[in-house]
Amino acid sequence: MTHVPQSALLEQPLPSPGQLRQHLTSDITRAVLAVQRHMLVVAREHLTEAGFVEMLPPIIGPVTDPGTRGSKQVDVDFYGHRYKLMTSAILYKQASLLTYDKIFYIAPNVRLEPLETTNTSRHLAEFHQIDVEMAGASREEITGVLEQLVRQIVRRVIADLPTELETLGRDPSALESLVTQAFTAMTHAQALEQLRELGHVQSTDTEIEWAGEALLSRHLGRPVFVTDYPKGSRGFYDRESQTELGVLRNFDLLAPEGYGELCSGSEREYDYTRIVSRIRETGENPAKYGWYLDLLREGIPASAGFGIGLERFTRYIAGLDSVWQASAFPKLPGVVSP
Repeated sequence: MTHVPQSALLEQPLPSPGQLRQHLTSDITRAVLAVQRHMLVVAREHLTEAGFVEMLPPIIGPVTDPGTRGSKQVDVDFYGHRYKLMTSAILYKQASLLTYDKIFYIAPNVRLEPLETTNTSRHLAEFHQIDVEMAGASREEITGVLEQLVRQIVRRVIADLPTELETLGRDPSALESLVTQAFTAMTHAQALEQLRELGHVQSTDTEIEWAGEALLSRHLGRPVFVTDYPKGSRGFYDRESQTELGVLRNFDLLAPEGYGELCSGSEREYDYTRIVSRIRETGENPAKYGWYLDLLREGIPASAGFGIGLERFTRYIAGLDSVWQASAFPKLPGVVSP
């Protein structure tokens, strides 16, 4: 795994209030944020040229994504009503397709991750996503959109920001396979079998554990889609296969070199009856999703979409040790910070 130079920035695990100036004035931070800024410019250009319309997502709502593993939601008082900070705008992405067939957000998210994620090098309590949703799309079509987007962003960063990559100590050749070779794919079951061969055994009914994901990622030579997670391991909005019951039409994109998951996505469930059933299977009361279910009852488009973790993607392209270095004002789980 490629690391950034041993600068003053890396002498501290995370900038405390007293070290914030050092972080913000570092040449490393400037280079990282230049890469991230260019990533967003290229993403907007590419998606707009592909016919996607940018919309502004809400940051609070009566409900938010319930499918985040282990994290807690943040309540806010909205004029006497208990609202949530967005952990993911997935429900609103589906609703947005009533306006346009192809949409994207640059979306902020807040998740109070478990304290054990502080040392994973890739979890933040506050982060951003490039969120994309496409009406009528299959999983194969939306992963094609994702692959083209990722390739274009990496290609442009390599071509346009060689000085910044040099400052970061990131060898562009480490990213060549992403630009020149097609992404590969394996099912969730195949990924667990490979992990067993590598000495990591886990439940077949859950998402890949963080340690297992990092182990698998270190053995990858290029980005890989992991598909077909078991029903119950993800949110109720991930569509169940109609030919393989108990299997979801979803995916993760894992980066090589140990960087782990960059993106999650799926075909979406859009049938009112099936959604209500899935919500009840999780033990939740469907009534809390009233506005969403009202839209479903009247009909919303079938769709597929994904969300790319911006800071994680920045970390991978820039070759950073930890995801907090991809934020000007990082918030790690359980760490008090500006």
